[in-house]
This record gives sequence, C-alpha cells and structure tokens, in this order.
Amino acid sequence: MSGHSKWANIKHRKGRQDAKRGKLFAKLIKGIEAAARSGGADPEGNPSLATAIQKAKDASVPRDNIERAIARGSGDAEGVDYEEFWYEGYAPGGVALYVHILTDNRNRAAAEVRSTFTKNGGSLGEPGSVAYLFEQKGYVLVTGDEDTVMMAALDGGADDVEEAGDQWEIMCAPGDLAVVRSSLEDSGAKVDQGDVTQIAAISVPLNAANAAKVLRLVDALEDLDDVQEVHANFDIPDEVIAELE
Repeated sequence: MSGHSKWANIKHRKGRQDAKRGKLFAKLIKGIEAAARSGGADPEGNPSLATAIQKAKDASVPRDNIERAIARGSGDAEGVDYEEFWYEGYAPGGVALYVHILTDNRNRAAAEVRSTFTKNGGSLGEPGSVAYLFEQKGYVLVTGDEDTVMMAALDGGADDVEEAGDQWEIMCAPGDLAVVRSSLEDSGAKVDQGDVTQIAAISVPLNAANAAKVLRLVDALEDLDDVQEVHANFDIPDEVIAELE
C-alpha cells in the first residue's frame, strides 16, 4: 500500500470514464435494459434495475432515455437480448483485471477483448484466475463532516468507512446500497458516487511507468462497446496520478 485506501483508485478510474460521456451513456442505457429484462420493470422489486437507474441519473442521463430503456428491457418495446459474462486477465505490473461484458454478440466481444489485451501488454487468464480477488460491494463516495458521515453510514448499515483525502468511502452489502445512500443524503452529506462494484482484497502498487501502461489498457477496454466495466486492483500514489494527468 502507498498511503491510499485500497478503493481510492475507483474514483480516478470513474473520472476518466466520465470524460467519455457518449460511450458512458450508451453503456448505462444498456445496463438498464439488461436489468429490466432479467428482473422486471419495477425497481422496487428489482435491485439491479434500481442501481442501474441511479447510476444513470448520477451521470445525468435524460429521464426519457431511462424510461425507454426500461420499456425495451421489459418487453413493452422492441429491444435486444444481451448476454452477460466476465473476462479475467492481467495488466502490466501484475495487476488483476476483472472485465464485465454485456453483449448481443459473444464472438465479437471475445475477439475484441482478446485483441485489446494483446495490443496493450496484457494477458487473458483462465476462468477463476482473478475472480477470487474481488468481492461485490456497495460503494458510496461522499463529501461531508466526519462525525455526520460516520453516524449516517452506521445508521444506514454500512460495513466500513475510509477517509479518502477530503472525501469518505463507504462500503456496504450490495443490497444495502440504497438504504446507506439515503441515510447519507438525509444527513446532508453530498453523495458524489454510489454504485455496486467489485472491490479487490489486495492492491498492487504501481510506479509511473507501469501506471501509464495499466491505465492505457483499462482505457482501451472501456472504449469497447461490449465492455460495461473494468475492475482492477491497482493502487496509484497521488503523486503518480498528478504526474500522469
């Protein structure tokens, strides 16, 4: 570790992804459609859909786009059948990558992901090679007073609170994300991000050279239309992030 919490780089990755707003909107809409198709159109009874809708709202996806995606997914409008699966692999420096795929063409997704790993100095692993390093968690990034955030997080049922510079990272069970987020918002804390994500148990610290290579591979994977998210266990010190940016 390098002084970072083991989740701090999620914020860095998310910021890079948000810069590609057009692609981000498309991925969020696809996630809503897939969640509605698998669990129904009512977010009250479909936690995956509720999370997908909230992510889209956080990214300022227009309400009409969200509603049309729900309609397509639930069968009220013509939509697409998406297949969901994961790829596991490694980036330079020994960083583990856990890649979430949502696609209507598995062969295309497989070819593009494999090619992207190869061209950017990474390597695909066997199923199970890195999945064990990650655990699905609810994640909330907030700005607020320490006592207020701590109390609201605990009241909401959070498992852990970590300082992240001038912000706070809160971990909870995936199913508790909505309750924890609501408790924080009710307290007056500013929620900057809320998501169900994959948290790595072990981090790999990176120097500037390897950090640049890893981020290049992650960015290339995130540019693929069939890739929803790329989860990684890198830890980049603040001074290296500043140098890269």
